[in-house]
Amino acid sequence: MINWNAIDTVLLDMDGTLLDLHFDNYFWMEYVPQKYAEKHSITLEQSKEELHPRVAQTFGKLEWYCLDYWARELDLDIIALKQELVHLISFRPGADRFLQNIRDRGKKVIMITNAHRDGLSLKLERLSMAHYFDRLISSHDYGYPKETQAFWHNLEADIGTDKERALFIDDSLPVLNSAKTYGIAHLLAIRYPDSKQGAKDTGEYQAVEDFQELIHL
Repeated sequence: MINWNAIDTVLLDMDGTLLDLHFDNYFWMEYVPQKYAEKHSITLEQSKEELHPRVAQTFGKLEWYCLDYWARELDLDIIALKQELVHLISFRPGADRFLQNIRDRGKKVIMITNAHRDGLSLKLERLSMAHYFDRLISSHDYGYPKETQAFWHNLEADIGTDKERALFIDDSLPVLNSAKTYGIAHLLAIRYPDSKQGAKDTGEYQAVEDFQELIHL
């Protein structure tokens, strides 16, 4: 799937790529609406009906990913609620072995995530993975989500990656499309970002099912 001799830098998304997206999907689609319903003494259905358009209007924007924004908007302690579900945070199949393998091969490994820094810290506390990376970059550091070209230009100014010799893996098609527009030469999607859901249509992109497929020996 990948000619590793052509790759110097591996750029990796976190949620839905390295980590099972079930945690985030369950948290935002079920747990937050449940807690919001309890706070306002409404039904879960009413809560979801109220929250859905508020969430939808931020899709693809930095606010969508910003825990501080949602804490203010919903008047909920988002980090405290996430801590109640940390047992659901887990690697996708083979992700930790893949990280070790590319480190052993001397690749430059950089996490680029839209996750808020507080959410990133929570996951780094739960799973031992920070040592695999040369850098851990949140789009909040730049003020632009990965869906925008501004993110990629900020990334280039920050780390100076050779686009032709970089591999980027992400579960989001809008993000992959943005990376393609920017000029990242090697792109892979994820077939099963959420272990509790079926296969995802990855469009034009080749997709990883299990990271074991990518481990080069």
